[in-house]
Amino acid sequence: MKALENLHTLAQNASPKVKADPDKMQVLVGIATCAIAAGASDVEAALKSALAEANLGDAVDVNQVGCVGRCSLEPLVEVRRPGEAPRLYVAVTPDMAREIVQRDLGRGEPIVDWLIDKGQRPQTDGGAPTAPDIINRFGRDWSHLDFFNRQLRIALRNIGRVDPECIDDYLAVNGYEALAKALDDMTPEQVIGEMKKSGLRGRGGAGFPTGLKWEFTRKAEGSPKYVICNADEGDPGAFMDRSALEGDPHSVLEAMAIAGYAVGSSQGFVYIRAEYPLAVKRLEIAIGQAREKGLLGENILGSDFSFDIEIRLGAGAFVCGEETALIASIEGKRGMPRPRPPFPANSGLWGKPTLINNVETLASIPAILLLGGDWYSSIGTEKSKGTKVFALAGNVENTGLVEVPMGMTLREILFDIGGGIPGGREFKAAQTGGPSGGCLPTSALDTPIDYESLREAGSIMGSGGLIVMDDSTCMVDIARFFLTFTQDESCGKCTPCREGTKRMLEGLVRITSGQGEEMDLVRLERLSKVCARASLCALGQTAPSPVQSTLRHFRDEYEAHIVEKRCPAHHCKDLVHYEITDEKCVGCGLCKRKCPVQCIAGEPRQPHLIDQERCIRCGQCFEVCRFAAVARQ
Repeated sequence: MKALENLHTLAQNASPKVKADPDKMQVLVGIATCAIAAGASDVEAALKSALAEANLGDAVDVNQVGCVGRCSLEPLVEVRRPGEAPRLYVAVTPDMAREIVQRDLGRGEPIVDWLIDKGQRPQTDGGAPTAPDIINRFGRDWSHLDFFNRQLRIALRNIGRVDPECIDDYLAVNGYEALAKALDDMTPEQVIGEMKKSGLRGRGGAGFPTGLKWEFTRKAEGSPKYVICNADEGDPGAFMDRSALEGDPHSVLEAMAIAGYAVGSSQGFVYIRAEYPLAVKRLEIAIGQAREKGLLGENILGSDFSFDIEIRLGAGAFVCGEETALIASIEGKRGMPRPRPPFPANSGLWGKPTLINNVETLASIPAILLLGGDWYSSIGTEKSKGTKVFALAGNVENTGLVEVPMGMTLREILFDIGGGIPGGREFKAAQTGGPSGGCLPTSALDTPIDYESLREAGSIMGSGGLIVMDDSTCMVDIARFFLTFTQDESCGKCTPCREGTKRMLEGLVRITSGQGEEMDLVRLERLSKVCARASLCALGQTAPSPVQSTLRHFRDEYEAHIVEKRCPAHHCKDLVHYEITDEKCVGCGLCKRKCPVQCIAGEPRQPHLIDQERCIRCGQCFEVCRFAAVARQ
C-alpha cells in the first residue's frame, strides 16, 4: 500500500483552489478557448476588479475552470454562496460581471434573468443518469436542465469542477488514485484484464478494443516500449480532445502512466497540434506539477515504476491523426502513413512496440480502474460499452460538448440535449465522424449511437464530431466542402487518394457551379469505390463517405443541380437567380442601399430592377425586402 499511502499524504497536504468552503463565497469562471473567444478573460478581470472595489476580495475566491460544454452560452460564471444551490450566469459581459458582484455577491440578490435556468429549479426524478459521485460532479448540480439531465460524464467528469492548472484540485477529486491502486494492488496483466472486462473501445475512429491493444503491446517483443496520446484532433467542427486537455489534463497524464505500467513502458509522448496553445500550456503545467510531486518520473509514489511524458507538437496535418503518420512525425519525418502490418503495437515509434490511444479513450481510464470494468461495461450497448463525447455544431440550438451513454439515439441527442433546430427550420441531416463520416437523413434520427448501428446507417462514429444541418443546407455543397478538406489534407503518397479525391472534387465543383452532367454521377460513384478500397490509410479510405452518403440519401438534389440547373436549397450561387416582382415592389430602396455591388437601380416609389450581369447572388436583397418583392429561383 506504499503508493496509496504516499498519495494520501500528498492529498492531505494539498491546497485545492476549487473546493466547497462552508464559510466563503466562490466564483468559478470558465476559461477555455471557446470562453476566451467570447470574452471570458475580460469578465474574469472585471470580477476581480469589482470585488476589490467593493472590499470583497478577501471574502470571495475567484477561480478558473474548464469549459463545461455549454459553449454557445459562454462566458459562464458560477456563483457559490455557503448553504445555497450554485447559480450559473450565462453570456456574461464585463458590465454584467460588475453587477453580479454588487447584487449577488454583495447583497445576496440573484439576477434571475441572467441565470441559465432563470432561477427555476423544479423537483426532478433523479436528474442525470445514476452514477457514482465521482462521475456526475457537474451534472448533479444542473440535473434539472435539459442540456445536462441526459448526459453521463465519465471522460469529462472533472471539467468545470477543477482548476486545470492546479494539481491539488485534481488530487482532491480522487486524482492519481487509480494509478496508486494499480501500483499497489494489481499486476500489469490484471490492469489489462480490467480494461478488457470494461469493453472500452478506442474513441479515435475505428473503435478497436482498448484492452486488446494494450495486451498486444505488452506481449510484443522489443524494448523500450512507448505510450503515445494522440491529441492531433483535426476534424472540422470537432473540439473534444482540446476541451478535455484544457479542462482536465491530469486525467490524461494519469491514464498514460497506468497504460505505461500495464504495457511495460517508461516513456510517453503527447502528440498535439500547435494550433491548441491553451491545451499545450496546461499540459506543460500539469506535467511539471506531476513531476514535482513524484507522480511522473523516477519511482512514482515510491514504487519501482518509472514513467515520464514529453510533448510533441504537430504542424496541423490532418493525416497525422493516422497512427503511422503520427509516428513518422514524432520521429522527425514527413507525416505520411505506411502500410500495415506491422502494426504499431509490434513496430511503432523508432521500430519499437508502441501503444497509441486518443485523449477521450485515456480520459475514461482512471474512472474505469477505480470503479471497475464491470461497472463501465454495464453502460451502453452489447458491443459498444460506456459513453461517447460529441461536439455538437452547426444548425442546433445548444451547440457545445456532450457526453452520453452509447445507444442513445440521434434524435435524443439533437432534440432532447441539443434543443432542436433554431429559427423554426426543419432538420435535414447530421454528419457523424467528421470528414470521414456520412450524412444521415431524417429517416435515421432514431438510429442508436453505437459503432455497429452507425456503420449500418452509412456513417461512422469517428472521433465524435456531430454537425447538424437544417433545410437550408445544400447537401451537394456539403459533399464538396468535405472533399475540399480531405483533398487538401491528403499527403499525396498513394495514387487512389491523391488523384481520387481531386477528381471527385472536380466533379462536385462542376455540379455546384451549374456545369454538371449526368455522367458525373457515374464517375463519382466509381471513383468513390476505388478510393475507398485502394487507398493506403483511413484518410483516403473514408474520404468518399460524404459523397457516398449524400448520393444515397439526397440523390434528388444532385439531379436537380444537373438536370434542372437549380439548387433546391438556394445555396449554390451559380444556380440561384434573383428578380424583383414589379407588382410587389413599392420602391422603398432598401434592397438598393444594401446591395454590396450596387447592381439594383430604380426611382423612389417605383419598381426596382436587378442588373443580372453585375449581380453576385449574395442574397442581401432577398433577406432585407419587407414586401416579399424579391423572388429567389
